[in-house]
Amino acid sequence: MKRSQKFLIIFLVLTAVFSAVTAAVSAFELERVRKNTNSAVVQIIENVKEKYTEVSERELAAILNGRSENPQTESSLKKYGIDLDSDWAVYKNDGTSNFIIIANSIICAVSCLALTAVFLKYCKSQKAEAERLAGYLRKINRRNYDLELKANSEDEMSQLQSEIYKTTVMLREQADNSQKDKENLKQSLSDISHQLKTPLTSIMVMLDNIIEDENMPDDIRRDFLNDIRHSSNGISFLVQSILTLSKLDANSIVLKSKTENVKKILDECVKNTEVLAEIKGVETSVGCDDSLTLSCDFKWLCEAITNIVKNCIEHTIEGGFVKLKAEKTSLCTKITVTDNECGIAKEDLPHIFERFYKGRNSDENSVGIGLALAKTIIEKSGGSIYADSEQGKGTKFTVTLFDINNGQ
Repeated sequence: MKRSQKFLIIFLVLTAVFSAVTAAVSAFELERVRKNTNSAVVQIIENVKEKYTEVSERELAAILNGRSENPQTESSLKKYGIDLDSDWAVYKNDGTSNFIIIANSIICAVSCLALTAVFLKYCKSQKAEAERLAGYLRKINRRNYDLELKANSEDEMSQLQSEIYKTTVMLREQADNSQKDKENLKQSLSDISHQLKTPLTSIMVMLDNIIEDENMPDDIRRDFLNDIRHSSNGISFLVQSILTLSKLDANSIVLKSKTENVKKILDECVKNTEVLAEIKGVETSVGCDDSLTLSCDFKWLCEAITNIVKNCIEHTIEGGFVKLKAEKTSLCTKITVTDNECGIAKEDLPHIFERFYKGRNSDENSVGIGLALAKTIIEKSGGSIYADSEQGKGTKFTVTLFDINNGQ
């Protein structure tokens, strides 16, 4: 129950109690007035009957229940100190009436004081609670988020306290996340700088050689230009991947799900990597039912699977293979990409999806961002990815996607 409701109930109860006490006192004293008056009337009737026997009881009753219209009778009573305009005809009733007035006045005064005390106590408690909450807010403004506000009731202040606690937790999480974001940004900038430094330095050296040596043989010049193009493509891939990851992190890329043919997706991934597979001498194959479908974003799922296939090809020796398979269960669709490379070390396996991470067997041209990008896209699609590897036998990547429209 809210504190204001409790205060209102207490106020009403006290008011009812004081009203009942006042009514009881008044009723008790009025009963005394009735008895005094009746006693006086009985004495008068007895005296009248004793002295005036000719007056009947009916006449006396009519006189008692009627009203005197004779002003001489009323004025004659003033001789005996009785003023009917301001006094009681029966003296005992005068004291009783004064007692009723005084008692009612005292009860009303006590009632007002009691209600005032209750109200002041309520205001004082509210003020103390408000000051306490204001103190917490000042601490929050000083970035002190280590506060615990636990509401013990359901009144307005407790609800406000609960909301302040929620806000404090939210601000603390935002502060922690902000600090983590700063650290991640610092690390990312360091990694990007490191990844760009080598190819840019190589490009600058080769360009200087080309510019300074006018008599450079054409075949060497051609090799330099090919190396520059290769380094430029690597830089372009790195920049595009970083931009894509940033957009995915910022939720500025909307994944639109619709029913797509899974074999068509896998064939597209093989097509995207066929040049690299030919250069490396790696065979790629697809095993999938032609009728298998999946609710997904065709473009972005192809981007994710292509990065996985590309990683497998890069780490497979000449004459090796990379196999893509897909199967549907009652709950999900599983896509696997398997190679027969040398495998991933156990120490590296938990980190292969981290950005800019390069394992012991990574190619010197690898930037360590392809698998991180694939993982981000798959998770944005409502799926999951994990890798299982054994050194000397190969690696198997398993992508699990639930066939639902995730609404992204």
